[in-house]
Amino acid sequence: MQRLRHLGHGVGLRSRHFADVLAGRARADWFEVISENFMTAGGRLLKVLTRARETAPIVLHGVSLDIGGSGPLNADYLIALERLIDRFEPVWVSDHLCWGAHGGHYTHDLLPLPFTPEAIAHVATRIRQVQDRLRRRILIENISSYLTYRHSTMSEWEFISAIADKADCGILLDVNNIYVNSRNHGFDPDDYLAGMPADRIEQIHIAGHSTDGRMLIDTHDHPPPAAVWRLYASAVAIFGAVPTLIEWDDRIPPFVTLVAQADHARRIENEVLGARARSA
Repeated sequence: MQRLRHLGHGVGLRSRHFADVLAGRARADWFEVISENFMTAGGRLLKVLTRARETAPIVLHGVSLDIGGSGPLNADYLIALERLIDRFEPVWVSDHLCWGAHGGHYTHDLLPLPFTPEAIAHVATRIRQVQDRLRRRILIENISSYLTYRHSTMSEWEFISAIADKADCGILLDVNNIYVNSRNHGFDPDDYLAGMPADRIEQIHIAGHSTDGRMLIDTHDHPPPAAVWRLYASAVAIFGAVPTLIEWDDRIPPFVTLVAQADHARRIENEVLGARARSA
């Protein structure tokens, strides 16, 4: 499977930086935006996205597709997403491998699925339906989780790999979520990376997390810690140069801080790939 083009190292565009975008001060390799925030007919939001799109490539990252849900796919949501795609032509579109709605009501959370063959078949069918509707492949992201299911029959990495193969979709690999889950559920994060299909890794997320004293929580409210950066370096060593994004969703710093974090990821990628080239 041919990979999408390598955009470099981007940042997530949040409302604190909209003024920087409109003034032309926000410069990055690319922007990731939350799809649902821009599903509107007009106004300042679309003006911001238009300006961002003039500055750099954009990708859409959704939180409400409910790809693992048991109810019908939300037709109104897909119509709005399709309109947004047609207008702004993102390089790719992604959402989370989870469920988040029941009986037509959204939980506003990303809830884990049981790792079973039945769930693989269910989710893969829904992904194919979405891809057929949007006329493009999408990426699915591994989530952070705080519980497991007794019915699971495989590892998380076997589960997401099987879905990507059966649905013929790409993977957005969140290395912070891998680290958080490895600590919460007791597995080796390097085993996770080793078990992923390299040709389907199309994007990487890096973020910070917190702890409540019992488990790690995916809060995205401060810089990635050293352990996450080390895991990112391992991912680059395995998967090569992959478009990488810095996620920051709370206590959001000035835009220059996000760019500095993206540049740090770029340096790690260059160091890892440079060392690999020298050893070869």
